[in-house]
Amino acid sequence: MIADHYAVHISRLNTQYAQSLELAQQAGLPADGVLLHSGIQHYYHADDRGIAFQAYGHFMHWLHVNQPDQFLLVRPGEKPHYFQVVPADFWYEQDVENDPLWQENFHITRLSSVDELAAALPEGDFLYCGESPDQAVALGIKKAAVNPPTLIHALDYARAVKSEYELIQLREANRLALIGHEAARECFLAGGSEYDIHMAYLGACKILEDDTPYTNIVALNEKAAILHYQNKRRGHAGSGQVLLIDAGYRVKGYGSDITRTTTSESTQAVFQSLVAGMEKLELELVDEVIPGKSYVDIHLSALGKIADLLLAHKICTGSVGDLLEKEIPQLFMPHGVGHLLGIAVHDAGGHQQNAKGDLQKPPAHSPMLRNTRLMEENMVFTIEPGCYFIPLLLEPERETVRGESINWKLIDELYSCGGIRIEDNVRVTTDGSENLTRG
Repeated sequence: MIADHYAVHISRLNTQYAQSLELAQQAGLPADGVLLHSGIQHYYHADDRGIAFQAYGHFMHWLHVNQPDQFLLVRPGEKPHYFQVVPADFWYEQDVENDPLWQENFHITRLSSVDELAAALPEGDFLYCGESPDQAVALGIKKAAVNPPTLIHALDYARAVKSEYELIQLREANRLALIGHEAARECFLAGGSEYDIHMAYLGACKILEDDTPYTNIVALNEKAAILHYQNKRRGHAGSGQVLLIDAGYRVKGYGSDITRTTTSESTQAVFQSLVAGMEKLELELVDEVIPGKSYVDIHLSALGKIADLLLAHKICTGSVGDLLEKEIPQLFMPHGVGHLLGIAVHDAGGHQQNAKGDLQKPPAHSPMLRNTRLMEENMVFTIEPGCYFIPLLLEPERETVRGESINWKLIDELYSCGGIRIEDNVRVTTDGSENLTRG
């Protein structure tokens, strides 16, 4: 079954690349094919310690090989050719374990060095997609054929809509991440520190930190107000009132991205009620997903619902319309309501409106919104409304006209709770949505 889905996935990519090459040729680029490069190994400055490698997304779209200096040649009408570079090395493990799925879908040529690639490539004018223009020049590829925007725009745009093979990986990535989230929740309720909770998540998922699709966000109390909080405090064990954990799992290159907020029994009562309200709000937003609708409308709906929640909890006064006009919900949710998801956690093409690369910018009142696309069947993205108490954003408003709508006494009580984010991964169906996170 999976072999059939993978074959369809590769056939679909072959068609997409053939169409993208036609666009490149129309733009005046001689293009017999595309050479995809997984990337190069980078090192810390003045050190010989390598930085954790992450393969280029368009390469991973074909092959789940997270190793540097791997190459794939795609030519219309031919089976794609994987040039598998496996250096002889006794310092590091370099071998690539071939997936049985590859045998029917690729020609595979094993090389012992990148230096052998030039002689192994067939003749032709190829476009290069990857991070190393120097490598492309060394292979005789013209400068204009290195990451040509016409090609990149077309490939980025296509990534948003997933094949069934990709959906299978994303469903599994969600299932496995939820095992870690449950372990993290139990550790928090047992009094664990941020470090303890982080390790509980990794242990339950049976992964290393570098295996995750992004750095886990594990924030207790006031740190939950830092959107991409990166530390893991070993102290504060037993003093956690609020846990915000944003953590995923990667399966064959496809990452889930899930956030949950949990409170202890002694957490401030209004905040506990806010968490329940945000859970309900997030599911309502998922129910609004339908093909043909703009993702921007989901974001606008989120702002309205957050305004209503702020009023219901007496954090703000006035009307929903008044709060929206003053852009007060953005003080409590400064980020967008979500983003495209797939090979990259913040996947490519979120602002593109077509394969030519035309963009729709986010609304001026919400510049951080990463997705402005019309929803299409099998598009996958996150829905992740938030409500945070961020001193950096709120304090400048304490003496302003806008600040007159804010209950500062209650804000002062809520600062120590940090904030709330609830995030699911959602697929657009023919007439609604599939919540990949909740099944």
